[in-house]
Amino acid sequence: MKGLFLEGPAHGARLALLAALSLALMVLDHRQHRLDQVRAALLAVAAPVLYVARLPAEAARWSQEAVKDRRTLREENAALRARITVLEARLQRLEALERENLRLRELLGAPFQPGLRIAVAEVIAADLDPYRQQVRIDRGAGDGVQVGQAVISSAGVVGQVSFVAAGTATVTLLTDPGHAIPVEVQRNGLRTLALGTGTPDRLALPYLPNHADIRPGDRLVSSGLGGRFPRGYPVAEVVVVEPRPGRPFARVEARPSAALDRLRELLLVWPGEAAP
Repeated sequence: MKGLFLEGPAHGARLALLAALSLALMVLDHRQHRLDQVRAALLAVAAPVLYVARLPAEAARWSQEAVKDRRTLREENAALRARITVLEARLQRLEALERENLRLRELLGAPFQPGLRIAVAEVIAADLDPYRQQVRIDRGAGDGVQVGQAVISSAGVVGQVSFVAAGTATVTLLTDPGHAIPVEVQRNGLRTLALGTGTPDRLALPYLPNHADIRPGDRLVSSGLGGRFPRGYPVAEVVVVEPRPGRPFARVEARPSAALDRLRELLLVWPGEAAP
């Protein structure tokens, strides 16, 4: 206790001296900026230490942000992919509706005669083998469909109804091997029969003599004879005219005006009946 008591005043004097010195340095630095260089040197020495000390915290913060950004990007990408899928599906549906709309416009713009009763039918099945060229439609006896009734498309004659059920009917196409249609050459009125060949893109005109006035490019229309098909509807275009010396008839073939292997919608025609 005695030693501490003796050292107490000297220790207090030293503390007071240090306090006075510190205060003098602070006043000197504040007024004359004497310690700026010392402070700058100390900061330059301490800067790397402070940078290294901050690295763990900065790395942790960067890692958290990177994980958060990656998760956000994944979620946004998944949402965008789902939206793109939905939009692509809608676009495909709109394109299909646009194509259907164009087909219906063409169909309703078919050159049918004024006053005839007509109805639109959709093809629901097709049978296009060499021995039978037929399609089935979604209208039948309940819609007034009759056997022998003419069927056309926007491009021309398709065929005629050969069988009728309650809600469906069968249409035998022009190209069926057992089908025949009276036609005439639009250019000169020459009349003949066009027979089916079993091929969707070919009709035969087997009863024209070698000297008949017919040539490739001539358009054939329905003549109206027989009463099944109204007169003047496009039927086919002549593509082959080959005289055969020594035989009574030339080889004449025509391509149907309607694309019989790509039918979607058809028009049923009731000859002699006025539109309701």
